[in-house]
Amino acid sequence: MTPGGGSGPMKDCEYSQISTHSSSSPMESPHKKKKSVPKRKWEVFPGRNKFFCNGRIMMARQTGVFYLTLVLILVTSGLFFAFDCPYLSEKITPAIPAIGGILFFFVMGTLLRTSFSDPGVLPRATPDEAADLERQIGNTEDIANGSSSGGYRPPPRTKEVIINGQTVKLKYCFTCKIFRPPRASHCSLCDNCVERFDHHCPWVGNCVGKRNYRFFYMFILSLSFLTVFIFAFVITHVILRSQQTGFLNALKDSPASVLEAVVCFFSVWSIVGLSGFHTYLISSNQTTNEDIKGSWSNKRGKENYNPYSYGNIFTNCCAALCGPLSPSLIDRRGFIQPDTPQLAGPSNGITMYGATQSQSNMAAATPLLQSEPSITSEELPLPGKTSISGPCATLTLGQPTPPSSMPNLTSDTGLTDMIPLKEEHEGHQFLTPEEAPSPPGVLPSGSPITHSHTMHVLSLASQDSLHEDSVRGLVKLSSV
Repeated sequence: MTPGGGSGPMKDCEYSQISTHSSSSPMESPHKKKKSVPKRKWEVFPGRNKFFCNGRIMMARQTGVFYLTLVLILVTSGLFFAFDCPYLSEKITPAIPAIGGILFFFVMGTLLRTSFSDPGVLPRATPDEAADLERQIGNTEDIANGSSSGGYRPPPRTKEVIINGQTVKLKYCFTCKIFRPPRASHCSLCDNCVERFDHHCPWVGNCVGKRNYRFFYMFILSLSFLTVFIFAFVITHVILRSQQTGFLNALKDSPASVLEAVVCFFSVWSIVGLSGFHTYLISSNQTTNEDIKGSWSNKRGKENYNPYSYGNIFTNCCAALCGPLSPSLIDRRGFIQPDTPQLAGPSNGITMYGATQSQSNMAAATPLLQSEPSITSEELPLPGKTSISGPCATLTLGQPTPPSSMPNLTSDTGLTDMIPLKEEHEGHQFLTPEEAPSPPGVLPSGSPITHSHTMHVLSLASQDSLHEDSVRGLVKLSSV
């Protein structure tokens, strides 16, 4: 209103819809935004793994020992084919290099298949699934109230299931936020829960689990045959040459044979022993993890037995080596959907989860007041009568509708006196409990009037009722 009582131009209340899914300012024009290229799941995989060939190859991060394994196999086999096989094929039979070649390619194929495949990684729980599980086990309320200190973890929680008459405990994984299925375990090196976890093998550069155990067993078994094969025929080569020129001259004529014999001699014992140990595990349908822990040992009681054994060695071997190969559960080459919830990072030792998709949409649709109408100080109304310039523009569809009744305010109190502005470098402002509006009856009567102040209030947390009430109160006051 003008001092003379005439009606002047009136500023409309401007509303804008803030998107919580992008970090750009609300006033940024849409055509300046670049279209983001969708990422594949392996690019944001939470475990400590390496991926190659666009996610087709999956390995552990510690691959130094794996390269040592490759060098030892390639160098030893290469020297054997280059220096020993020509003499042996001429003096004995050409089948020697042929058999050696078959063993070599089988060893390399099973090694690469074990190292480059998914061992059976279990996907981690989404925020909604983890929050629901936390509510079920009664820990969410404690975390929400702040009763758990930073870095504190509740005692391990377990569930019990019965498998073939044997009670099996399912342990809760604090990292993956899931109850691990039977025989699964969390690998500390790869930071993944692996189904039917056997062990983490640095020689193959990967975990050994449900999906690659058969290839691991065939690798060490074929490597045992190849090592024994090379060692035996290297000694045969040296003996045949020593019969013609003497032992020392035979060593001088073929120094590569000496190197092969030394490498094979010191490695054959461990490789053959490892093959025998895993043959025992397969025949009893156990894993290395279960055997080391003594999960099914008779020492724990007469009634303790392995519920996974079929009671027959042949059946156990067929189940481990010839059974169907389960598909990968992590879909590492799949694309990330825009609405796929992601795990939030831990804070103070407690994993906190972000708002769900529906909560984010509610926060994005909350209208925020950007400007207020100007208030003149020359017109002083009578006490108990509200005097604010004309009403705001008509609210658009989807905006909150103000109520019909409002408390009275004195004319010498401005909206900016109720909620002080707090400017930041980034332009984002939030209302703290100290900045919340006071009741109308306790407002000071002698406050100066501020002309045409622009208020910028940014997105409020959907679960913060105090902030949401502050914004609604401001909209109500502006509409009177």
